[in-house]
Amino acid sequence: MWRTVLLSVAVVLSLTQDANAIEEPKFKVVHTYADFEVRDYAPYVVAETVVSADFADAGNEGFRRLFDYISGRNTQRTSIAMSAPVIQSEHKIEMTAPVIQATSPGGFTIQFVMPAKWTLATLPLPDDNRVHVREVRPARFAVIRYSGFWTEERYKMNLANLRRAILREHLTADGDPIWARYDPPFMPWFLRRNEILIPLRTQ
Repeated sequence: MWRTVLLSVAVVLSLTQDANAIEEPKFKVVHTYADFEVRDYAPYVVAETVVSADFADAGNEGFRRLFDYISGRNTQRTSIAMSAPVIQSEHKIEMTAPVIQATSPGGFTIQFVMPAKWTLATLPLPDDNRVHVREVRPARFAVIRYSGFWTEERYKMNLANLRRAILREHLTADGDPIWARYDPPFMPWFLRRNEILIPLRTQ
């Protein structure tokens, strides 16, 4: 029995170490509060796709499309290392004169963060025309971290907690929330690192 327990612990620790070794976007912690922190993120490049589906199905379908891209379904037939996090947010449609934002019904944007060695100039183009690559501008975010299952209910609960905390600290939200998942599906739920990020006004 103890041998089985020790083996299970060893497997969990191995998974955790592998997950922690995955490259992430660079950021600087500006301030740490009791239940969230404020971070300044440097620019980074993402591969992204828009999926018209519900919360869970959009994440699954978007993951498959993007995983195919980094696995070689691109113009160079190049494999791109998996990084973290996998990002999900409501899809917005931007129009000019004036700029208007509207939520696409049931639509979500799913993103893979590209490793830092890749730029827009060097990344291969996706074979799938539903996948695009672009650079994300530097920004400041309020960030709450939580563990557990990838359910919409847990997401909404923690999003509400983060919004209350932002108001409590007299900060000003300046955009829509982003959901970030840092671990593979086989990671035990109680070890998963999940985050919600809300852009903040800096002036």
